[in-house]
Amino acid sequence: MNKHNLVVGALFAAGLTTLLAQPSLAAVTAEEAKQLGTTLTEFGAIKTGNADGTIPAYTGGIEKVAGYDPKTSLRYVDPFKDDKLLYSVNAKNMAQYDALLTPGTKELMKRMPDFRIDVYPSRRSFRYASFAIQNTLKNATTVKMTGQVEGDAVEGADKNNQPYAGIPFPIPKNGYEVMWNNTFRFSAAVSHNVSGGWLVDTAGNISNLPGVDEWFLHPWYDKNGTMRDKTFDAVFGFDALLTSPPPSAGIVFLNYYLTNGQKVWFYTPGQRRVRLAPEFAYDVPIASYGGVIVWDEVFGFVGRMDRFNFKLVGKKEMIVPYNVFGITNTMQSKDFVGPKFVNPAGMRFEKHRVWVVDATRKPTARHAYSRRTFYIDEDCWCITASESYDNAGALWRTTYTHNFPTYNTGGANMDGWTTYDMIKGNYFLVNAGFADPNRSIHSYDTGEGLPINYTPQSVAAGSVR
Repeated sequence: MNKHNLVVGALFAAGLTTLLAQPSLAAVTAEEAKQLGTTLTEFGAIKTGNADGTIPAYTGGIEKVAGYDPKTSLRYVDPFKDDKLLYSVNAKNMAQYDALLTPGTKELMKRMPDFRIDVYPSRRSFRYASFAIQNTLKNATTVKMTGQVEGDAVEGADKNNQPYAGIPFPIPKNGYEVMWNNTFRFSAAVSHNVSGGWLVDTAGNISNLPGVDEWFLHPWYDKNGTMRDKTFDAVFGFDALLTSPPPSAGIVFLNYYLTNGQKVWFYTPGQRRVRLAPEFAYDVPIASYGGVIVWDEVFGFVGRMDRFNFKLVGKKEMIVPYNVFGITNTMQSKDFVGPKFVNPAGMRFEKHRVWVVDATRKPTARHAYSRRTFYIDEDCWCITASESYDNAGALWRTTYTHNFPTYNTGGANMDGWTTYDMIKGNYFLVNAGFADPNRSIHSYDTGEGLPINYTPQSVAAGSVR
């Protein structure tokens, strides 16, 4: 592998100590933490650009974009619409970029000669709020993993032995810590998405998935600090109302992911009651998505990590989806939902440094996947791509997240994704198409004054069917 494509260990190039083979439960030392804000950003990314200049230095991200008004705009304006295409990668020239491509990308190119990815200049657009930066610095030397199962919980120095509202492990020592950083990734406190989803079968037939009116919540980043008490202190959650088709309209999912587990409720109009749904976890197929993915792979990964061993492979330069404004905000679904794959013109790729985490199923655990690999961006700590493998070790599913910066609040939206099924030959994408009629996306830095159903009681009280 080209020496510029692999940062040995994890942050060897930034002067960090080599990652230990065995995971550590302790926070980093004060001496290690001195790298934050110097060779590293305060949130743990390499501050400088790469050797050949294809990845720039981090300069703080973006905040304001001409033509966007958070009060009136129905979707985000692409701040990089004038960027020129650098190059495209397809089956004919993929060998030239082999070290930069994920296995899932390479497999798609091998199977579909007309599949390609369009690569644009790398933009480190992600911006943190100042309080999240300060809290991350506090977390660096105080947060540690706890729980009876490795990686199953975290604790810190804030109230109730919780971490501060920031990235818990800016200098991670193992795969579990990187995955916790993804769970705690800085995002808008609330994202209100009225979006669509589509399933495309092997013959190219397109089916609409249920329409959804969703409130995605990152309660720890509510600037007023009031949402955590309303959401069982969840790190991430969502209140999702299915709006179509008619048989599904009125179904509500209320999901919360905590520092030590999850709480999930499910409302069905036919029964007119809200029930706990602890079974909506792990490898249980999601019925509303036609069973094409399982519960713990939405948004890349959610839920407990107790069924896999998460190994930190290191940090690499790779070409991954980034600043994906096309299929999310600027293109209508009729222009990007293709018969075999998403229109490449709507799926922007860039070269970034990503943490690679390889998860292998524990010998005594049950799960449909035997192995999974995640690619987590160093700036946003968000999963940009992933792969899942079946029991025979064959690649089963490849997923790309549609991440883009919510520059008015800071953070990134990665609520949408595309998953290709290598066994069935179909694909689906969800939480996209905000440019379609009657679709929209808004982000907020607080939940105050918004009509969100925080509890199962409010879900039941708000039912119209």
